[in-house]
Amino acid sequence: MRLGYAIPVVVFFALAVALYVGLGLKPRDIPSALIDKPVPTFDLAAVKGRDMGLKTADLNNGEVALVNVFASWCGPCRVEHPLWMDVQAAGKVPLHGINYKDDPDNAAKWLDRFGDPYTRTGADRNGRVGIDWGVYGVPETFVIDRQGRIRYKHVGVMTRDILDGRILPLVRQLQEQKQ
Repeated sequence: MRLGYAIPVVVFFALAVALYVGLGLKPRDIPSALIDKPVPTFDLAAVKGRDMGLKTADLNNGEVALVNVFASWCGPCRVEHPLWMDVQAAGKVPLHGINYKDDPDNAAKWLDRFGDPYTRTGADRNGRVGIDWGVYGVPETFVIDRQGRIRYKHVGVMTRDILDGRILPLVRQLQEQKQ
């Protein structure tokens, strides 16, 4: 009879421990299976009102680049957007965009209103390319090396501290490496 009371208590404590451990995990540190692998094969048409789409060959051209996955409906994308405008103005690294599951008119209006920091911007209307890149949600940012390999993935809104402390130092390091 006492064993019948003990089982729910043991199950409760096991679940409590599992939840406690889960709270300590950092969701931004989600590992990507694509790190150090070539960017997926893709070819996206340009976002409405833009001249250049984005494809695999654009990221395998001998230069280090950033790829930002964004959408007009994404609140955190709006928060980080001024940082991308700063990156574009500094001109130290090409920034490309993948517009994720967005209405073409909304994407164009958003870039026209807030500024377009992207060298090339591909429209991933159905999210298929995002799946190939392992996108969990927007925004996400990738650092691509000279050989077209994904070297780093940041999940979530970009902050000045992360950009200046982690992303741009990695970009400089990759730019300084010989081909």
